[in-house]
Amino acid sequence: MGQVVRSWKELVTALDSRRAGKRVVFTNGCFDILHVGHVRYLQEARAQGDLLVVGLNTDSSVSRIKGPERPVQNEASRAEILAALGCVDFVTYFDEETPLNLIKEVKPDVLVKGGDYTIDRIVGADFVMSRGGEVKSLQFSQGHSTSTLIEKIRKL
Repeated sequence: MGQVVRSWKELVTALDSRRAGKRVVFTNGCFDILHVGHVRYLQEARAQGDLLVVGLNTDSSVSRIKGPERPVQNEASRAEILAALGCVDFVTYFDEETPLNLIKEVKPDVLVKGGDYTIDRIVGADFVMSRGGEVKSLQFSQGHSTSTLIEKIRKL
């Protein structure tokens, strides 16, 4: 079971104690209503290394990105659900527009986003590559999105 870490300093300390000789993978997102596309993506992300860190948008950040009716679930619930997945080692929050500052703190060996992102659009790619790390756009699971689920529920 993964660990939810509120403070970036605590995250870095926890990572440093487990990092030796291991590849750290970082991804981020809202993960508002967890669905099979998310699960497949997170499993694929974890397969890129030994430890998976998920940067989770705070509630206020999700609202700024997705609109005032989102998120559906609060950040503590979203973090707990993500941490319960066997493929996730750490979950931490970020409130900024992008996770760039968090990426600079984590210093991942591998930075990943979903297949709907090209590498040139992945925030933090330049930083990770400048340190000799890899940046990957993982497979996108067609037909699975939180927005689609919400619209389907509204029609019921």
